[in-house]
Amino acid sequence: MQQSASRELTHSTSIPEYKNSQLAHHQVSCTSEILKDHPNTGLFEMASAAAESGAVRFSGHTLDKATKAKVTLENYYSNLIHQHMERKQRLAKLEESLKEEGLSETQKQEKRNQHAQKETEFLRLKRSRLGVEDFEPLKVIGRGAFGEVRLVQKKDTGHVYAMKILRKADMLEKEQVAHVRAERDVLVEADHQWVVKMYYSFQDPINLYLIMEFLPGGDMMTLLMKKDTLSEECTQFYIAETALAIDSIHKLGFIHRDIKPDNLLLDARGHIKLSDFGLCTGLKKSHRTDFYRDLSQAKPSDFNNYVLATNPMDSKRRAESWKKNRRALAYSTVGTPDYIAPEVFLQTGYGTSCDWWSLGVIMYEMLIGYPPFCSENPQETYRKVMAWRDTLVFPPEVPISEEAKETVLRFCSEADTRLGAGRGNDELRHVPFFRGVDWDHMRERPAAIPVDVKSIDDTSNFDEFPDVKLEIPSAPVPQDGEVIYKDWVFINYTFKRFEGLTQRGTPNKK
Repeated sequence: MQQSASRELTHSTSIPEYKNSQLAHHQVSCTSEILKDHPNTGLFEMASAAAESGAVRFSGHTLDKATKAKVTLENYYSNLIHQHMERKQRLAKLEESLKEEGLSETQKQEKRNQHAQKETEFLRLKRSRLGVEDFEPLKVIGRGAFGEVRLVQKKDTGHVYAMKILRKADMLEKEQVAHVRAERDVLVEADHQWVVKMYYSFQDPINLYLIMEFLPGGDMMTLLMKKDTLSEECTQFYIAETALAIDSIHKLGFIHRDIKPDNLLLDARGHIKLSDFGLCTGLKKSHRTDFYRDLSQAKPSDFNNYVLATNPMDSKRRAESWKKNRRALAYSTVGTPDYIAPEVFLQTGYGTSCDWWSLGVIMYEMLIGYPPFCSENPQETYRKVMAWRDTLVFPPEVPISEEAKETVLRFCSEADTRLGAGRGNDELRHVPFFRGVDWDHMRERPAAIPVDVKSIDDTSNFDEFPDVKLEIPSAPVPQDGEVIYKDWVFINYTFKRFEGLTQRGTPNKK
């Protein structure tokens, strides 16, 4: 493997010199650590000397190849361990299911043999290369600052997926690499009924690709735009489901930090699934904490198309203004601070409770028709969020129950006493507003608002994007002898899920 990595590095093309000497010095130091185990290469002494005295200067090309070697080796062995653990977990899950099914020993052995064949097939398919040419684009269903989302069909199985395409150049320029990596890693780990499932991720020289399950119900933002407000019964259902989704990722050790209606997707039956992880709305720009730390210095032009009327408004006009600008706001390059907890804006640190605050804001919006802190500009929204004790009020012309008000106020409160902050979803089970909720069977019951889905590729709950070409933008064809450079920061981005590779279907001929 090391020889293979060496050959790959030898044939890498040159990249521009690093302009940042501190970054170069840091990379030499990092490379030294991996080379300690390989002193015969002779590079360890050179790297150590360079890191300590700066006397030896490496070219950017050399530093890049060394860093790439380090990352490649680390990921190779890390992946081997991870794959072994996953294989053991799948076998343990199979054995557990065999105990519950009450099969004969012969039937159990047959199931084990089938599972072993699937594992063998998975290893074979895992080594095969996956690319955009394996998918047929059907329709563009999303667009944003960094790329698009397309409905695609896998040619060999006929299965339909949502393909998120992110441009590498934009990720690097906007410093979104960490966020994109976080989203990919969370989707790999969070294989859960409350999280949108990712089946594959791969890349080419210009783009990153996430192949995820297609949820034809659209998102909560679209649903809220169709309705003026939701009834308390509907609100109870969606808030309860979102609470279970939030609690599930918290138990996995993740904080979403970007809970908002845009990121609550609806499946074919109208049930909630969380999407867009890693402090990143993916195609709609991240809510970068550092960007929002000093909104007093931000210019209104930094927030595209976010213009609300400046005069005082009653709740009806305010809701109309919010809905009018909501779509443009979702597709803008920055987004909105409406759903962000006050402690996130500070540099004092925050925990899982910030997601419960966001849930309270969404609950308010469902009942009232707009978020509690929406204002004429983001700076004013920020000021209202920070002064939430005075600005979180309920308009008298939109009557809601005292139980609903109390629940919102318990979500939108001090971080350490916030509803959900202590024992997660267990706290919500004793709240009067959620009386009657069947927490253990939410996904089995009918959704509060049924979703009308006519087929597996029905996109009626998504916007139209006639100005975006259907064809998937492809990488340039290399000239004779040219090797297109793959930046090391995107190494190990590729992923293939066991279920995605071992299930088979009949291809639909178009």
